[in-house]
Amino acid sequence: MVFKFLRRVSKFLICLIGLLAILWAMGALWFDLPLHPVFRKIIAVLFFANAAFFWCFGKGRVRLTAPALTAVVVIWWFTLKPSNTREWIVDVGETAWADVNGDEVTFHNVRNFNYRTESDYIPQWEIRKVRLSSITGVDMAINYWGSPYMAHPIVSFQFSDSPPLCFSIETRKEKGESYSAIGGIYRQYELIYVVADERDVIRVRTNYRKGEEIYLYRLKIKPEQARERFMGYVKTLNQLKDQARWYNAVTNNCTTSIRTQNEGKRQPWDWRILVNGYGDEMLYENGGIQTADLPFLDLKKRSLINNAAEAADAAPDFTRRIRMNVPTFSP
Repeated sequence: MVFKFLRRVSKFLICLIGLLAILWAMGALWFDLPLHPVFRKIIAVLFFANAAFFWCFGKGRVRLTAPALTAVVVIWWFTLKPSNTREWIVDVGETAWADVNGDEVTFHNVRNFNYRTESDYIPQWEIRKVRLSSITGVDMAINYWGSPYMAHPIVSFQFSDSPPLCFSIETRKEKGESYSAIGGIYRQYELIYVVADERDVIRVRTNYRKGEEIYLYRLKIKPEQARERFMGYVKTLNQLKDQARWYNAVTNNCTTSIRTQNEGKRQPWDWRILVNGYGDEMLYENGGIQTADLPFLDLKKRSLINNAAEAADAAPDFTRRIRMNVPTFSP
């Protein structure tokens, strides 16, 4: 009886794994097949119906038609190549890159838009020069746009003699595209490192996008460690300029990409890397952020900067004003 039970369980698991593989392949056709949306969706549904039928009801060699069809889709999917030369929406329209000359790093295509509304702005791409030796620390902005489970981290490097420089790891959307959480599992979007001024990448989220919140934290990191992190971003930035990469909502997203910057010094894996709305709680527990000796919930409540950012708006001292009432930045 035990043998029969285990046999039934194994058959069920094999059937389930096969159906999941077929479902994944259907999604690849649904999102990534280079045809008109109507045609690719019809093909995806027909594929699933036929492959699932062969897998569930076929016998012998007929049943093997399902994994064969799925394998064809997988092989095709891996031939899709990312690109830096598509018709991008304006806010991700330029590829940032950097020149390193000793202590001086020159960034090209730093975003510093002048916003009137979220969608009405004057594009402005700048050249910024910073010195490695003037890096004093790193701040982390955690951006929520709806669900408390998911967030978007923005890393802001602080300098003693120049304004902060932010890195925001995002999906690079083409004109007419919008973000899809399921589509993000497939090859819908390229990955982009947006290099930006705080008055752009933070202010657009606090002052112009509706229903978004940003919490700002000071990381516990020594200047020499911050410089190492900074050069990690520079390295990846230049690699992306030379060779585009796909974004993936699970394996290559805004949070996992930050983790990969710490070569040889990565934090242990934690489920909150995927459910990154709890990323600040993870950093707090691991001693990664300044706490001002506050319990986490109190720290988080006092680290919300929306009101300060709305009041500061385009002020030249935006950076100072959004930190004024956050306890970890107070003098």
